[in-house]
Formats: sequence, C-alpha cells, structure tokens
Amino acid sequence: MPSGEKEQNMIRQEGVRINKFLSEAGICSRREADRQIAAGLVTIDGRTAEAGDKVSRGQEVLFDGRPVVKEEEEIILVLNKPKGIVCTAERREKNNVIDFLHYPKRVYPVGRLDKDSEGLLLLTNNGDIVNRMMRAGNYHEKEYIVTVNRPVSDAFLRGLAGGVPLAELGVTTRRCKVERTGKKQFRIVLTQGLNRQIRRMCEYFGYRVENLVRVRIMNIELGDLAAGEHRRITDGEYRVLKKLLADSGNGPAACRGPRDAEDKKKSVDDRNLCGRKSYDRKSYDRKSYDRKSYAGKFYAGKSYGRDASGR
Repeated sequence: MPSGEKEQNMIRQEGVRINKFLSEAGICSRREADRQIAAGLVTIDGRTAEAGDKVSRGQEVLFDGRPVVKEEEEIILVLNKPKGIVCTAERREKNNVIDFLHYPKRVYPVGRLDKDSEGLLLLTNNGDIVNRMMRAGNYHEKEYIVTVNRPVSDAFLRGLAGGVPLAELGVTTRRCKVERTGKKQFRIVLTQGLNRQIRRMCEYFGYRVENLVRVRIMNIELGDLAAGEHRRITDGEYRVLKKLLADSGNGPAACRGPRDAEDKKKSVDDRNLCGRKSYDRKSYDRKSYDRKSYAGKFYAGKSYGRDASGR
C-alpha cells in the first residue's frame, strides 16, 4: 500500500472525527462542518480533509487557511437577537450574528431564529450541546410569544395545537401547547424547528405573523434581557441544562411512526418538560416564576417600546 494511503488510514482509525473536532472547537456545527469539508476548506497536516477523517493529538488543522485550536473553556451565551440579524456564522452575510455580537472568543449559534424574528438565541463553542439541544428527536421545548394581524379565535388555537399540515415541507407539525395571551397574541411551545414553522402554521389558517419573540429554550429563559444584549448562562441554568440533556442523543430521531409515535407519548403535554418527572420549572434560579405574569410583563410589547399589537 502506498505511504500516502497508509497515512490516511491511520488518520481515519485514530483520534476524533474531523467534523466533531471542528464543532468542539467552536467553528461550526457538525452538519455545517461536513459541508465545509466537502467544499475543501479544511486541511489536516496540509492534506485536504475528507468526511470521516480523524484528528489525533498534535496534528495541525486549518479551516479556510487559519489554525483551529480547541477552546478549553465551555461558553454558552444568551443573546436577545433583534430583528434583522441573521443566525449564521457566515461572514459573507452582512448582518451575521457573529459580527453583531462581536464576542472575543469563537462561538456559533445554536439552531436558527428567523431574520424577521427576535428573542432568545443561544451561542456556544460546544458542538455536543448544539446537537443534543437541536435534534428534533429529543423533543426539547422552545417557547414563543406571537402577535398576529387579527383577533385570535378558539378554532385557530385548537388548529395550531392539533398539528398543521405543511404541504410545502411535506410534513404535519407535532401537537403542541398553545395559549391565548392577548386579543391578537398567543404563546406556543414547540418541540421541533421546521423552517419558518410558526409563520407557516399561522398562514395555513389565514393569519399573518406581525411579531415573533422566542422567550425560552428548554430551561433557559430570555427574561428581561434587553434587545441586542447578551449574558453568560448561570451556574444554576447550566446544571439543569446538563440534567435535561443527559438522556438526549446525537443520532437521528428515533420516532418516525404515525404522528411521531403519538408525539412521543404526548411529551409536550402539561406533565413535565421533555417527560422528565424530576424537572420542576420553579426549581431553577427564578423561584417566583409565573408563566402568565412572565409573558405579560416582558412580551406584551411594553419592554420593546411597542403598543399592545406588538408594533
């Protein structure tokens, strides 16, 4: 066997997979890393990397010509993303969130939040957390306050909660929790993250979203963080998050049967978050947490200088 092939086999057999290495170094998610590898932007010891390659201690990895060094400190940031900012680390996008945040260490966004939406966005340098949090098969909750263009009807809320067929995506959304919070406003809790999902769901019933704010991902809350500001997650938030992620997988979603195995036995009902009996919403940091006063206080438009319609 030629020496070049032997070297390549050794790289494949030892160390950490290159996409995981890039993810853990805070470059991008594993999925995005696969795309960058396929585009030829990653090298290992001067050789163009291929999918499946592994990186061993002491090897030099370059991404787009720049050395990749794994950050030892785990960073998880909470950002109140304003409208107009794009959830990408791609610097060619003028309004990318990385340039907007201007954080001194390398981080990248956990999942997406539409350019026209605002609110809670997590950024981290921990690729494993990204995969576990955003994998749809793990049924982790994301909560939003939505303002629409006309009064919210009971039939509309029931329709959203029961699952909405999205022909353009070829799927029916999972059942979810929905609650009216105002004449033209409601709260919705999702366990999946389809492209422009809430906007598409509303359009199916003839409604148009005028304002959309994400206020929670799992146990992490936006609270009264001002638009454009960011903070590190607290020790208490981190401990609860790790517990919630303990049983979450990185692999493909397991439930693919009818109604996603009955929505994983209605994991988003009022029993508990993600089906974990030990989880108590009032047990972490904010002991006086009250869902109704919380949404009314921060997301009826007052903290953003809007009127009650969200404008």
